[in-house]
Amino acid sequence: MSQTRRLIFDADHEQFRASVARFVQNEITPYVDQWREQGCCDRAIFEKAGEQGLLLMWADEAYGGAGVTDFRYEQILFEELIRHGDVGVYLTLHSRLVAPYIGRLGTEAQKRRWLTGAASGKTILAIAMTEPGAGSDLAGIGARAERRDGGWVINGAKTFISNGHNADAVIVVARTNPDERRAFGLFVVERGMAGFERGRRLKKLGLDAQDTAELFFNDVFVPDENVLGNPARGFAYLAEGLEEERLLCACQSIAHAQSAFDLTLPYVKERRAFGRPIGALQNTRFVLARRRAELDAMQIWLDALVMEHNAGRLDAVTAASAKLLSTELENRVIDDCLQLHGGSGYMDEYRISRMYRDARVSRIFAGASEIMLEIISRSLGLTERMD
Repeated sequence: MSQTRRLIFDADHEQFRASVARFVQNEITPYVDQWREQGCCDRAIFEKAGEQGLLLMWADEAYGGAGVTDFRYEQILFEELIRHGDVGVYLTLHSRLVAPYIGRLGTEAQKRRWLTGAASGKTILAIAMTEPGAGSDLAGIGARAERRDGGWVINGAKTFISNGHNADAVIVVARTNPDERRAFGLFVVERGMAGFERGRRLKKLGLDAQDTAELFFNDVFVPDENVLGNPARGFAYLAEGLEEERLLCACQSIAHAQSAFDLTLPYVKERRAFGRPIGALQNTRFVLARRRAELDAMQIWLDALVMEHNAGRLDAVTAASAKLLSTELENRVIDDCLQLHGGSGYMDEYRISRMYRDARVSRIFAGASEIMLEIISRSLGLTERMD
């Protein structure tokens, strides 16, 4: 048995899973090596995914979506993307992390303007928060937006921006009041706006197929119709999506770890050392037995949290706990799987070596593990000032 039976999916979910698997095997699997080599997936994959109805599934049909808010469909999508494709193909960032800001905060005109294109894959989305001097501490953001007649002027720089080169519309987080630490606005900067420049495509330790770039804003004029919500409440808006973002990250990490396990189990049954399969050696058996038990326990918990999220009951502390534990387990599992591949595991031609590199960032993005620990410890009433 490679995985415990999962209890949250019905026949419709399994039918959807089969269709997603076919799509990934046909449209993504053959191109993964090329995309990793060029440091970016092709724009065309977004349009192909849009044609299949895999983008912005939650959006209303009026904007090109399917009106399906059941998070299990998103969970299935990135499980199959990882199993048969590559963890660096960031369809979920476009669909489930960036587009919902427009869905929650946008006016009717803004939704029709951007969601329709995003659902079809013709408009690729990104969000620009991180700066050279501001990562997990969003309150340290230095990019600023100054009021002008009819809009705002943005100045600043962003880094580590996913979909940075491919993006047609970027939600930029910028400070709107220098005297208020948490006064930010969310501004949609579009391709071709004067003063909006893209820097180099960043070379990374892993996620080679994922487009990551620097972005620069030099007196970029953003009209009022490109402002999402209240330009002083951006910090609160960002916080509203954190539970789902961390649940997404947790589900992605366990899917990645499960895929590594599924690669390694047949390998140790075939690879021989000392006259027998290495899977017959006690160390191999015990390592994989322990990881199997841990993966099953984590998967069952995450599936339960997906149902809690569907019911609107997932809280910030639980989401932080899930993100913390799943990403740490992902890295332990993949480290063990690479070790069991021996020298082959260090070679790029074996997928496990790429997965090892890809996994490392999961303990950093969507809030570093240390931030998750801070959130959890505060919920216990433990702070630096307890006396």
